[in-house]
Amino acid sequence: MLLNYQLKESTKHETNKKNEIIFMVHGLFGSLSNLSGLAKELQPNFDIILIDVRNHGRSPRNKSMTYQEMAEDIFELADSLKIEQFSILGHSMGGKIAMTCALLQPQRVKRLVVADIAPVTYGDRHGEVFMGLKSVLQLQAENRTEAEKTLAGYIETPEVRQFLLKSFQRSEDGFDFLYDVENLYNNYGLISGWPEHNKPYNPATLFIKGELSNYIESHNLKSIETLFPNSELKVIEGTGHWLHAEKPKSFNRLVIEFFAE
Repeated sequence: MLLNYQLKESTKHETNKKNEIIFMVHGLFGSLSNLSGLAKELQPNFDIILIDVRNHGRSPRNKSMTYQEMAEDIFELADSLKIEQFSILGHSMGGKIAMTCALLQPQRVKRLVVADIAPVTYGDRHGEVFMGLKSVLQLQAENRTEAEKTLAGYIETPEVRQFLLKSFQRSEDGFDFLYDVENLYNNYGLISGWPEHNKPYNPATLFIKGELSNYIESHNLKSIETLFPNSELKVIEGTGHWLHAEKPKSFNRLVIEFFAE
């Protein structure tokens, strides 16, 4: 599947040196714009490729969303752009996609950054979110104000509602989400899960955790160390799961420092 993407070429004017390429992969319910702030920070020294994963944004829809398939989407895009090796950064679900890329084809992934997710299976953390999204679609909300009121009955946190509504846009048939709610709901077991991998990824890896988030906990560290033995974990204080949006300066600084090494 050929994904929708946005290329941000390096602003560094050096013709005798090939720039390192970094793929950036958003999380569940997101789109390629989610990591655009970080992309702008890195652009002076790197070529950045922001993507919409399957069933999100402008990328094609598909009824299946295994992590192997979503990783193969990344490699297919890289092949179409004639990119042999690249680094990759992902947040949440995107972090699992990035980890899968590194574990499946380590020779092609130079460096890896994983934002607030571990290589483990999680329980249901989005039941209320899906109920809210389905209610918005069922009621055929005609604008974001109506959609916001409906979501408020299911989702307490305003920032989460606003994030979900970033992709609620006008279409030919009225307002709709840019992510495929039905396909995401049907594949949620796969998205929250984690496939088994036997061989580790040895190149440099950075995990970034939000201090207030429970997506990376102490009992997850063994799984991280086993699959990513050359990894380090950094914690951003006073932030939750959406660390790149809540504390962008701190998040961007850690990523920039990692890629500067």
